[in-house]
Amino acid sequence: MNCILRRKTMNEESYQYRTKKPSIVFYCSAVIVSLFVLWGAITPSSLYEATAEALDWMIHHFGWFYMLVTLSFVVFVIGLAAGPYGRLKLGKPDDLPEYTWFSWIGMLFAAGVGVGFVFWGVAEPLLYFGDPPPIGVEANTTEAALASLRYSVFHWALHPWAIFSIIGLTLAYVQYKKDQPALISSAFYPLIGEKANGKTGQAINFLAVITTAIGVATTFGLSALQISGGLSYLTNIPNNATTQMVIIGIVTILFMISAARGVNKGIKILSNTNLVVAVLLFTFVIVVGPTIFILENTVTTLGGYVSNLIPMSLTLTPFSDSDWLGRNTIFFWAWHVSWAPFVGLFIARISRGRTIREFIAGVLVVPSLVAILWFSVFGGTALNIEMIQSGGIAELVNNEVEVALFAMLAELPLHTVTSTLAVLLVIIFFITSADSASYVLGVMSSKGSLSPKRWVKFVWGILIAGTASVLLLSGEGGLDALQTASIVVALPFTVIMILMIISVLFMFSNDLYVQGRQEKKENNTKE
Repeated sequence: MNCILRRKTMNEESYQYRTKKPSIVFYCSAVIVSLFVLWGAITPSSLYEATAEALDWMIHHFGWFYMLVTLSFVVFVIGLAAGPYGRLKLGKPDDLPEYTWFSWIGMLFAAGVGVGFVFWGVAEPLLYFGDPPPIGVEANTTEAALASLRYSVFHWALHPWAIFSIIGLTLAYVQYKKDQPALISSAFYPLIGEKANGKTGQAINFLAVITTAIGVATTFGLSALQISGGLSYLTNIPNNATTQMVIIGIVTILFMISAARGVNKGIKILSNTNLVVAVLLFTFVIVVGPTIFILENTVTTLGGYVSNLIPMSLTLTPFSDSDWLGRNTIFFWAWHVSWAPFVGLFIARISRGRTIREFIAGVLVVPSLVAILWFSVFGGTALNIEMIQSGGIAELVNNEVEVALFAMLAELPLHTVTSTLAVLLVIIFFITSADSASYVLGVMSSKGSLSPKRWVKFVWGILIAGTASVLLLSGEGGLDALQTASIVVALPFTVIMILMIISVLFMFSNDLYVQGRQEKKENNTKE
């Protein structure tokens, strides 16, 4: 293809590394996001009511669809790894992985989901402890504690990472194996041919960019809230809009510096640093906290998760008016789908040279195990404090969810040191998420170039930061409306993901057949 620049050396072979001008998708999506923000700034209550009504409609009519589809995604991804397709490589036969295993795993979390672990690791189990899932358990009981941990892990382990794996795997394959641009539309060549380069492809990419921009802006706001909450918990700095605006401003400057250095120097260095900080904090809580309780709780949570995986995946409440699953499980499934274009494309960017089996082991299995450990350790410790020790954390979290982690750490020794580390953890995750997001949005709005123009990345970064700032300043409902909107947009993107699976299976089947014939021919030649 004309857009592909070939380099002669194996490790530096280029796949759409040529910098390109931004496409029509960039200008259209930037305008739409700006108009959306303007709506939220002028009448946040109106935006919230409209998006909330749309979300309620979606959950009521398509809750069953999300439950079936997300479980199907898990089965599909595991089947790929276990079957013959697992030996196909994301790249040419002589391509080698670009990053070490440690750096690769660290950058997986840099894509933004690490912020979710840190934000919800303590908060979600405590919230579910007082408001348990509709499985016949009473609130604030041992059974509620077990269920809260089980469902928290359920929302952050296999299912979301299967969603991210499908996008990441497909895009890595079409980029590095098929020499197609790094665009969602590129996955549809087997189904629609050259239409993937036309208006149909532009519509697909436009939807992906809008979904990503709105979802990432929401996380910007949530991260600013958590950092502000942590600082107010540690110091006399007030947890208000002014503090949050200052935080967003500082982080925006820092991530633009990181973005200017590129993936290899910026995101990679920060990701490795954050992985070390996360491991230190994780180890500290195990050693200093109720160690035996934590270990027993981790094993129990793992067992409960595995034994209840299918029932949790297929449980709805058609005979009751409970909206718990809609507010939580289905909400999270749609939320993760809204993040899929962003996380998936970034994962694809850093996964060249790995086999499908290795890719799934790294993207599905490792993060799922980390989710089980993280929620069991941090959430379990918080529940231990609430149920067995001094208590009082749950009530605090119900009022200010962003201070959950810091409230738990305050009950352990050296809480000033650990809370400072926690703030640092969130800040670095914040920076890497913003850096990754600006890069991915730049790629998707620059005709798939893996080296988007620096100013395009900066525009997206400023636009996302501005979106979060305006909606935080707009008061109650602004940020919630943005989050709800991204989830509503996720519904049509779920259909796109199903079509991507069909398309990629065509590619895998054909390439496995060709690879088998080549291997057979080589073996016959040797004989």
